[in-house]
Amino acid sequence: MVRKLGIALLGALLVCAGSVNNGFAAEKILKVGVGDAIDSDAGVFAQKFKEIVEQKTKGAVEVQIFPNCSLGDEGEMFQNVRRGTLDMTCIGVGNAVPFVSPLGVYTLPYLLTNDEEVVKATTGEMFEYFNNAAINRGGVRILGHCYTNFRHLTNSVRPVTKLEDVKGLKIRVPASKINVATYQAWGANPVPMGWAETFTALQQGVVDGQDNPYVVNYTTKIHEVQKYLTEVHHQYSLQPLFIGEKHFKKMSPELQTVLTEAGMEAQMYILEWQKENSVKARDAMAAAGMQISTLQDEAEWEKRARAVWPEFYDFVGGKEVIDMVLTAIAK
Repeated sequence: MVRKLGIALLGALLVCAGSVNNGFAAEKILKVGVGDAIDSDAGVFAQKFKEIVEQKTKGAVEVQIFPNCSLGDEGEMFQNVRRGTLDMTCIGVGNAVPFVSPLGVYTLPYLLTNDEEVVKATTGEMFEYFNNAAINRGGVRILGHCYTNFRHLTNSVRPVTKLEDVKGLKIRVPASKINVATYQAWGANPVPMGWAETFTALQQGVVDGQDNPYVVNYTTKIHEVQKYLTEVHHQYSLQPLFIGEKHFKKMSPELQTVLTEAGMEAQMYILEWQKENSVKARDAMAAAGMQISTLQDEAEWEKRARAVWPEFYDFVGGKEVIDMVLTAIAK
């Protein structure tokens, strides 16, 4: 199935047109800020992007990767990309939503429920629509999406296997209204917080838990400060690679082509990589003593979460935008 999706993605994305040997003199070094660890999905995505760019430019352009929020929290890096003081950043889409509200569609709970739907929602006409929204609303361009799988819930208080178990838990969420409303619908206490602060907040008990995909949880060592993980499928985590539109437009056409192709090729690569490595990360955390549970009543979680959608119709650009995505994913 994953290989078939990779083939479908290849057909939907821009196909590599070969290396270009000129037009790179103005850009010797490009810095990419990444929110997660270098061995996470986003880190691997950034490394593949670097490899492709440097190959296509024959080393004329060097891509430098700065993982673990070393250039600032995700929201800060996004703002710096908008300002042009940072070349690019690969961050959780929820941290971009406060600045580009239409991207909130990707965070609506239980909208995208499997890999095939996610690919359809992030390629072709859907990619163009949301990329244009990012350009027009936020002054940033999406070069590609890092696919990182579902955001599973972790906490240090108790196993969560049914809705009543999550009530009252303080859960760190990105600073997105949709994420906040989702956890409130479940009876939890969502706490908007920057990703760079989260590990320490979990360690000190400031918050009880958080949600992130398996590879992110494992490479960030969440299992060292959280005992319980519950597989929840409310949000498929996307981490777009953003570049400032003004900065992009100042680049040579040759370099624009290389960056666009590299983003698409890295997006295609990570689709298969994350599936295999999500399983490895899950098994490693279980071996380290983390208790992993599934929900007994996820249908009720979905029912309550989807009830918040109408609150955000205007926020994401209208109900018609959601309907457009539903049509694209044949749902």
